[in-house]
Amino acid sequence: MSKDACSKGPGMKDAQSALNVLDIEEYGSMEEPQLIAIDPQAHGTVSQQTPPVRNENGPNPPTFTEAQFDVILRRQRVRPTGELTLKTTAVPSRFLNLTNEFEFAGWGTFQRLQLDSKDREMGRQRLQDLKNAKVLGHFTASALAGNAVLGSVFYALPAVVAEAATMTLFLWRPIMTELSSALPISGAPYSYILNISTKSLALVGATILLLDFAATSVVSAATAMSYLAGEVSLPFPQYVGAIIVLALFTLVSLSGIKESARLALCVLSIHVASMFALMIAGVAHWGRIGNTQIAANWDAGALHSGAHVARQIFNGFCLGVLGLTGFECAPSYIGRIKPGRLPLVLRNLHYPAILITVVMTLLSLALVPLDTILRGANVLSVLAETSVGRWLRMWIVVDAVIVLCGGVLTGMLSACELFEQLAHDRILPKIFLRELPITKAPYVSVISFVSFCGVIYASTSASLTVVSKMFSLTWLAAMSLFPLSLLLLKFNRGRLPRGSFTPLTLVLTTLIVVTVIIAGNIYIDPTTAGYFAAYFIVVFFLFSATQNKIRVLRMLYWLYDQYPSLHRWRLTRDWGDRLVDIFTRSKRQPVCILVKSDEINHLFRMILYVSKNEETSTIKVVHFYEVDCKIPSELEANAKILDEAFPEITVDLILVQDTFNPENVAGLAHRLQIPTSLMFMTCPGESFPYPVADLGARIISL
Repeated sequence: MSKDACSKGPGMKDAQSALNVLDIEEYGSMEEPQLIAIDPQAHGTVSQQTPPVRNENGPNPPTFTEAQFDVILRRQRVRPTGELTLKTTAVPSRFLNLTNEFEFAGWGTFQRLQLDSKDREMGRQRLQDLKNAKVLGHFTASALAGNAVLGSVFYALPAVVAEAATMTLFLWRPIMTELSSALPISGAPYSYILNISTKSLALVGATILLLDFAATSVVSAATAMSYLAGEVSLPFPQYVGAIIVLALFTLVSLSGIKESARLALCVLSIHVASMFALMIAGVAHWGRIGNTQIAANWDAGALHSGAHVARQIFNGFCLGVLGLTGFECAPSYIGRIKPGRLPLVLRNLHYPAILITVVMTLLSLALVPLDTILRGANVLSVLAETSVGRWLRMWIVVDAVIVLCGGVLTGMLSACELFEQLAHDRILPKIFLRELPITKAPYVSVISFVSFCGVIYASTSASLTVVSKMFSLTWLAAMSLFPLSLLLLKFNRGRLPRGSFTPLTLVLTTLIVVTVIIAGNIYIDPTTAGYFAAYFIVVFFLFSATQNKIRVLRMLYWLYDQYPSLHRWRLTRDWGDRLVDIFTRSKRQPVCILVKSDEINHLFRMILYVSKNEETSTIKVVHFYEVDCKIPSELEANAKILDEAFPEITVDLILVQDTFNPENVAGLAHRLQIPTSLMFMTCPGESFPYPVADLGARIISL
């Protein structure tokens, strides 16, 4: 770099100016390095130090300040200036047929830049797109998840203490509210974990969520056909009907999220109206017949042992909590919900769930024989016929089919939001970001998810029982991610601004409750753990392979490299070159680290995070500064030291003379051709004036 480029920065400390007085090329021609030091008595002025005066025991040792700058200057002086000169290392390459040059990413560069009008316009456009994407009010947003939450009454009602299970949501609601106010990003809780922990743990969350969304869609479709088959004779097998439902709602999803939400709201409105009609009819019939049936059910279900009673209550609670499925889907599309509306969405889902579950359970016990309830087959339709007659039964059957099909839509749209985040984070290919030109629906994500649902359904031999068992633990695991995420948020990102705070005692209590419920469901039916583990291992392995594709390719090349005969055979001779070319091209996508200070320990931790969690060979360290602000004095020197510390990564330093705000960050992303999802930053504090979601950058340190 030139002498002028290093000294033009306004507000530079004198020490930094002195640090860059000599050009690197000049350092290369010097026989003895000059020692540049800050005279502590001169209050920061820089002078050339005279040779130390010798005493009887030799020269006086340098002060700490002198030694510190001497080391930095010496490291800069000995750096080779050739473009292809390697970062020298005495450690040989692990590959037999590749030299150390293969491991060398290149020397970092220093650059000053200013954003132009085009960059700023692109930044403003991105912020406007984010604002336009928030199209869902609290009613339409509630409808997307509400069909799954309120529709679950059709298959969760036999758990006679399901009303107690619905009360546990009072534990989760403040947790979800705090998380959403701190990180209002779609794909939650995967996106929560990604910003507060490692990417590997986030992949565990993504695996659980994908299985949960797929099970939601498959169970909803299969249950709808099962409910219908219990009332009428279908001209085709039930699994064919489930496939038809999945195909139909694939078309609905392709119409766009806004239109899908409106359809979901219509479906939910019909369902709520049907439930209220059934409540009125049931209460009226109960008034006519009195308490005869409920007394008979009490006698039939009476247990003589207190231990048996406690066990049945516990079992009913563990099973009844599964009637809340769909509640976890709402935060997954929070990026589409208008700001501050998620608490209203959670309220809209919770209170109706309590009302419908409690009233329907009570009416069923008062009007339907206990053995019919425990069989769990079309309980509400039997209740409708008992209360009024056949016509109400058919009405409830039609309502069940419609609202359960709405649950299919819930899983699809939630999965699409998750796929979008995974594609932005380079876990899935960019093809998942493609949209239809008119509806803006992510057609690749929709089709891929439906295909995945089909694979799961086919792998269970179209068994609703098997899918439901897998679904039970998947949903509970997904719900456990929320208190776990908040616990990590409080510990790892305690400075992050948020709109509400949940007591730590409540978070720990929720973790204990969900652990007990998981253990209870495994105790009731141990096969649920087996089905969950089988699907989890397969999906997590696929995600891990796509996340670590460079490491996989390196392992393949290492295996190829161990057999010299493969290098001589005509058919396999070019394999090595192709593998090297593939993972070299894959690592060319740079990432960006947004830094505020020059503390080398923080810079080192951020670069170490990138080296462990992202597959890239280029890191651009960016510092925004304004005209009247000082540039951190040791930022350039420390960037060069870290450039030497990571031979496999090129560390470039970029100083941007502008304000650090979402618009300029988006403009920089356009200028550098680096998506904001691959920009990383430290955790902002309470005084930070911008929403984290508007920046789009990932938080990777405290």
